[in-house]
Amino acid sequence: MTQPAGFVDPKFPNHVCKLHKALYGLKEAPRAWFEKLSTALLELGFLGSKSDSPLFIRKRSDHITFILVYVNELIVTGSSSSFILDLIRKLSNAFALKDLGNLHYFLGIEVSHARDGLILCQSKYIRDLLARAKMEGAKPIATPMLAGQQLSQHGNTTFHDHSLYRSLVGALQYITITRPDVSYTVNKLCQFMHNPMESHFQAMKILLRYLKGTIHLGLLLRPSSQLHINGFSDADWAGSPDDRRSTHGYCIYLGKNMVSWSSKKQKVVACSSTKAEYRALAAATAETTWLQHLLQELGVILPQLQSYGVITSPLPTLLPIQFFMLAQNILNWIFILFEKK
Repeated sequence: MTQPAGFVDPKFPNHVCKLHKALYGLKEAPRAWFEKLSTALLELGFLGSKSDSPLFIRKRSDHITFILVYVNELIVTGSSSSFILDLIRKLSNAFALKDLGNLHYFLGIEVSHARDGLILCQSKYIRDLLARAKMEGAKPIATPMLAGQQLSQHGNTTFHDHSLYRSLVGALQYITITRPDVSYTVNKLCQFMHNPMESHFQAMKILLRYLKGTIHLGLLLRPSSQLHINGFSDADWAGSPDDRRSTHGYCIYLGKNMVSWSSKKQKVVACSSTKAEYRALAAATAETTWLQHLLQELGVILPQLQSYGVITSPLPTLLPIQFFMLAQNILNWIFILFEKK
């Protein structure tokens, strides 16, 4: 960083001016902007969510309003249209903003209003990704990954363009926001970012061909009179051919709607399928617990959450010789029981 022209002191040429404000482009700028916006929203009666910091909530006896913030883009919704219009007017007095009307497109996600709910999809984003990969004319395929295919770090030719692979797989990660059906495949492709092989790039092309044939798919979010949280989890055992670590996955439903999902390689080797399943169930339970806390902040009180996992054997009787081997498994099991009480 250098001094602006005309501000240099000949006696102290190495000194700089201290600017009492954020400068756009510096690392402090995002935090400074969020603090300024947060202060303005707090003055308008909003409270920041403890479960999700970009969410602000304003509750009154006759209405409720939510604001979701991403940098300088805001989604505003609530039960009172007149208050929302008044809120936009007040924000316009404090900030330079543009009202884009009803929500149709946000951060690459298309929002369509259907008769029975909202449809979230990323058709345009997928088309742009296919163009970047030069696969607009690719032939569609029925599955995101070949049946029985195991990707490995060994025995393949190194892919020549690591940057291209990382760029495309990074974009595929964003698509999983509305496409849980590709989460497992994207997770597998992400495991080889550091040194992708030709076989990994070919697997990615298969996924892109699948997306081309299912470009119209997305999430349908439907209203429901009876809301309840159900979580489902599963795991393989020693599925990675390179380090024999397991991969687990879960999906969380709020009523009829899938609202959260994940596919992730476990951090340690599971010595049995039971241990892998308990870790999967613990991950699903943690996610459902967070979602329950978030809904409580939104004013939605739900009955006891339910988590379902495939456990192939019961927790064995604890003997002293077994304790160290089962310690991590026991912690996962206790966590699950505690959260379900």
